[in-house]
This record gives sequence, C-alpha cells and structure tokens, in this order.
Amino acid sequence: MILPIVAYGDPVLKKVGEDIDQNYPDLNVLIDNMFETMYNAYGVGLAAPQIGLPIRLFVIDATPFSEDEDLTAEEQDVLKGFKRVFINATIIKEEGEEWAFNEGCLSIPDVREDVYRKPKVTIEYLDENFQEKTEVFDGLIARVIQHEYDHIEGVLFTDKLSVLKKRLIKGRLANISKGKINVDYRMRFPAQKKKR
Repeated sequence: MILPIVAYGDPVLKKVGEDIDQNYPDLNVLIDNMFETMYNAYGVGLAAPQIGLPIRLFVIDATPFSEDEDLTAEEQDVLKGFKRVFINATIIKEEGEEWAFNEGCLSIPDVREDVYRKPKVTIEYLDENFQEKTEVFDGLIARVIQHEYDHIEGVLFTDKLSVLKKRLIKGRLANISKGKINVDYRMRFPAQKKKR
C-alpha cells in the first residue's frame, strides 16, 4: 500500500525515533508498504518518520544510483541490488574527509542542496529478521544511510545547511509545509488549511 509522505514542517520529522521490537504490529507489512511508497516516489531511501511513525526504522534501495555513468563499474555493482532494512540503527563511527553531494528528500520536494558528510560509516542495526549486524559502508551507500539515519534522529538535510542557504530556501520550505507545491506522489502537509 502506498502511504502519504509527511512534508517538511510536520513535528514527527523532528522527533528522535524510538526502538522497536519483534512484536511491533504488522512490521513486515509496514516494511513492504515503505518500499512500495519509496518506489512510487522514485526515492532511494525512506525512514519511518517520513510516513508519520516516530520509530527507528528505515529502508534503502540504492539500485537507481547504479546507473550513474560517473561511477566506476565496481561502484555500480555495489549499488545494484543494494536493498536493506535497518531497525534500531546506531552509527558508531563516521570517518574520512567530508565531501559534498547534492541531496534531496521526499519530505522536502524540489529542494536540493550540497550537504557535506564523511565518506565512511560503521553502523549497528537489526535486519528485518532481527538479526544483529555491524557493517562498514562507504561512498554513496554511506551517504544514503547517513541521510536516512538523520531522519530517525529527528534531523533533516536542511538542518545541515549554512545560515545563508537556510535563509535562501525559507520561503520554499514554508510553501512545502502549506502544500503549495506540485508533487507526483501522495503527501501529507502539516500547515495545509483543513477544508470545512
């Protein structure tokens, strides 16, 4: 089922997510719905807060990045079919020299900005079967993980921008929260006037 994606300005996007356990209701259905919602919106990652749930869960499918011709064949292979579920994730370490990449977010449509992040992460998480994992990722996969991880920490990529950049996009962000934007997937807008 395709769920509405929560737009910028909704308080759920600023909450730190809570851990869940195997008894979380209909978790497998939720995970399937999150992937379906993400694919419908042409995203590569989706975190539970983006569908209104303040829990520590996000999904990633980096396959669309594998078609980037600027990447090496090896990088393309790694991205192809990289599909994961991250439950109760904790980033233990971020390493390397920060690099800029133009990021966007399904909750903030039509806003893209360069964000600086470290190229390598070590992350502990549970997969969809609640198997414990500790893994190291780098490059674009690390970036997607960091972006989605920020969501379960109540952080948006726009929070990482300079004061000047934030000022320049303030009006666009306000319009997004009011629903004054054309978007080709279902969204829920926090500041949209309720129709009587």
